[in-house]
Amino acid sequence: MFVCNCKINGKLLFKIVFVILLLLIFAMTIVGISKIFNREKTVPNCNEKIPNQINVISSSNYTNVLKAVHSDLNTYVGKKIKFTGFVYRLYDFSDDEFVLARQMIVSTDMQGVVVGFLCHLNGANKYSDNTWIEITGIIQKGNYHGEIPIIEIEEIKEVKIPSEEYVYPPDESYVMTSEIL
Repeated sequence: MFVCNCKINGKLLFKIVFVILLLLIFAMTIVGISKIFNREKTVPNCNEKIPNQINVISSSNYTNVLKAVHSDLNTYVGKKIKFTGFVYRLYDFSDDEFVLARQMIVSTDMQGVVVGFLCHLNGANKYSDNTWIEITGIIQKGNYHGEIPIIEIEEIKEVKIPSEEYVYPPDESYVMTSEIL
């Protein structure tokens, strides 16, 4: 019979495991940093104007785009966008203005608020309220009770109500008005 007596040095084993963990953490840090620097080289500059590029806004990204453009208007001025909504007017709009709007659902019982972009179009009064339209236009700086984005419409056409009629709050830090008041 063969008997092997092996004595394990606990301190040495701990040191070996500790060094291996440190090397793994160091290697993962190096890989992460290299990915960050390589990604920055491949991401196009958002301020570069790409001619004739049309950014399509869908029901799924509608409120995220709306929030982004309102919070950083200078970055988006001159960009061409295309999206669908219904005509919505307030009492103090001119005949050439309306909001191309969507209903944003803000609670589980389907309560909604109207959200959208203020649009400008010569002869806009021929489109009545609640008419669903699709527009293509350029984001401009405008003024309506402060500086806001205004879409200068280049193309417009009437459409049917889309299957995804409603939109939902933007990702991350959206706070419902009812929680503030």
